[in-house]
Amino acid sequence: MENKKGILSRVYLIYILLCVFALAIVYRMLVIQFKEGETWRAKAEAFTTQVHEIEAVRGNIFDINGNLLATSLPYYEVAVDINAPSIDKKLFESKVDSLGMMIANLFKDKSQKEYTKLLRKARKSGDRYVVIKRNVSYKDLQTLKTFPIFRKGRRGGLVTLQTNKRERPFKMLAARTIGMARTGIKPVGLEGAYDSVLMGISGKRLMQKIAGGVWRPINDDNEVEPKDGSDLYTTLDINIQDVAESALLKTLIKNNASHGCAILMEVKTGAIKAIANLRRSGKDSSSYTYSEDLNYAIAYATEPGSTFKLASYLAVMDDYDVSLEEKIQVGNGEVTYYNKTIKDSHAPESPTLTLQRAFEVSSNVAAAKTITKYYAKDPQKYIDKLYSFHLNEPLGLSIPGEGKPRIKNTKSKDWSGISLPQISYGYESLITPLQTLTLYNAIANDGKMVRPRFENEIRRNGKCIKTFTTEIVDEQIVKASTVKKAKQMLEGVVQNGSGKGLNITAFKVGGKTGTAQIAGVKRGSGNTAYGDIGNRNYQASFVGYFPADNPLYSCIVVINSPSNGVYYGGLVAGPVFKEIAEKVYSGSLDFIAPINQKQDLLTKAPDVINTKNNELRLIANTLNIPNQSNDTDNKYVKRNTNDSSSIILQPLQIESQLKKGVIPNLNGLSAKDALYLLENSGLHVRIVGMGSVKKQSVEAGQKFNKGDKITLILS
Repeated sequence: MENKKGILSRVYLIYILLCVFALAIVYRMLVIQFKEGETWRAKAEAFTTQVHEIEAVRGNIFDINGNLLATSLPYYEVAVDINAPSIDKKLFESKVDSLGMMIANLFKDKSQKEYTKLLRKARKSGDRYVVIKRNVSYKDLQTLKTFPIFRKGRRGGLVTLQTNKRERPFKMLAARTIGMARTGIKPVGLEGAYDSVLMGISGKRLMQKIAGGVWRPINDDNEVEPKDGSDLYTTLDINIQDVAESALLKTLIKNNASHGCAILMEVKTGAIKAIANLRRSGKDSSSYTYSEDLNYAIAYATEPGSTFKLASYLAVMDDYDVSLEEKIQVGNGEVTYYNKTIKDSHAPESPTLTLQRAFEVSSNVAAAKTITKYYAKDPQKYIDKLYSFHLNEPLGLSIPGEGKPRIKNTKSKDWSGISLPQISYGYESLITPLQTLTLYNAIANDGKMVRPRFENEIRRNGKCIKTFTTEIVDEQIVKASTVKKAKQMLEGVVQNGSGKGLNITAFKVGGKTGTAQIAGVKRGSGNTAYGDIGNRNYQASFVGYFPADNPLYSCIVVINSPSNGVYYGGLVAGPVFKEIAEKVYSGSLDFIAPINQKQDLLTKAPDVINTKNNELRLIANTLNIPNQSNDTDNKYVKRNTNDSSSIILQPLQIESQLKKGVIPNLNGLSAKDALYLLENSGLHVRIVGMGSVKKQSVEAGQKFNKGDKITLILS
């Protein structure tokens, strides 16, 4: 019996403890629910809501004429919160069918029945975020906002998430220079150089995590709108760019070349008007294609070859005032320095050449002998002179990835006895195409070296906030007399030398051909390993300016590894230069002098319509045409045709005749004046044709009444 009582006592005790524990749980639940509820709800909300960035619309990139080169097209994920508090049952039921029909008609991917079912299901289940369509265009979004329910704006339950996709409307044209901006990848080209300007300022939006790990925006009045990026206007001209790329592509295909580039620059300003870079891809000739993927023009420094001879001759002419008539003994076209034999590409026309002629025919031997003659005792003086042309310095371009030039000096570890003659005609040095062009541009610009630039201005909301102006690198790289000699040499190359195949008759060109054996390129360095003589290819180039009499543009063309047996600069790169120059010349008003620059071509006063005295005299005075009138009032007048050299005005009695109820002679009046006069007099006017009055249906001198009809024939 005692055992039974003991067991019951323990059971009661456990029961009481359980009741107390249950009461404690209930108490704690009540405390959490009512006393601490706000605190815990806030903490829970913090775990399911986050502030997300709203991507700003990236600024546009334009060419010099306002043509769009790169833009961000907005696309939207469109969803609906069909259970928004503002959408009551009556509104939903009255509009859901028409809303489903209109969405189906817009997107045409589902039927009206399917969209209506989707909306009804979301309404029934209490779903606050149902995706309707992804990748919706801005135009379609604006249409969506006019649909039933959605037209209430945020209160209509329409939820949008914007993403921006970068596009280049002209695709390949200047693609590498413009660059590309992609999420998670560092932008290149102008996109990279002006990333901070173009990207804008992101906004802020409160987002909530819902079932399935999906984040939906919360309609919050505190949302921070993003600020769109500014627009960059470049110096590029897309029409000239198209010409440059087409000409370059044609030559690359014709010569089965691996890659090439072409640059056109304004002489005075350094503004780059076109920059084309094309490289071949494909396993064999049947599948070769060319595209822009590397910016050879600014990033790849190679041995320039014969185009470098200009720098050598500039140095010796400026330092020693060497004449263009100085005689150079080239012998049979060969000369040996230590273990290196330098040869001309063709046998010389004479054992002795003047400096002018040696440059025209691009004699390697003449360049080596001339530089060795004057600088053998002090080679560093020659190197220092080249450095004064800024050929050893990067140009300091805004676009990242500029190739690093190299002109060794006498203290370099790899300087040898053959370095001086080798450098003289374009070897043992590394120069980018744009650096070569900058030197030639300085000669075209009478010795003033300007920095190449791609930017014209930055605009925000259509307002200019920054303008880029010409930067002068060096006011005068050589004496004026040296510039004059250099221009004579460069023009001689095209008229009588290795560049005469250009055959441009409309204007003169100054320039230089270049044919170099270059070493294989070390990828990633932007430089050429000129020590790798076992892997050499030809590089054909032509660089110059036009028109030679008054240079407006400079241009360089470089073709790498032509493989159809022709590799000379004048034959491979020259035709590209010629096509670019001729098309730019024919399409630009810059080359055409005003027709009235020298004389006034107006030999007689032009015909005039009959109109008011003061208006005709104002026009005549503005155009500096002799005129006179005896009428000081602003009445209708006509010109006395007896005098062809001036405009003598005679009064017409049009207004006084109309006041008397008489139809006047309207011949010569403009339609506007005739209509004004007749309708103010109560006539109904019918006009046929355009111009001034030539015929009228009611003859002059006849009486009329208000309401009468008259037809005027114009021509």
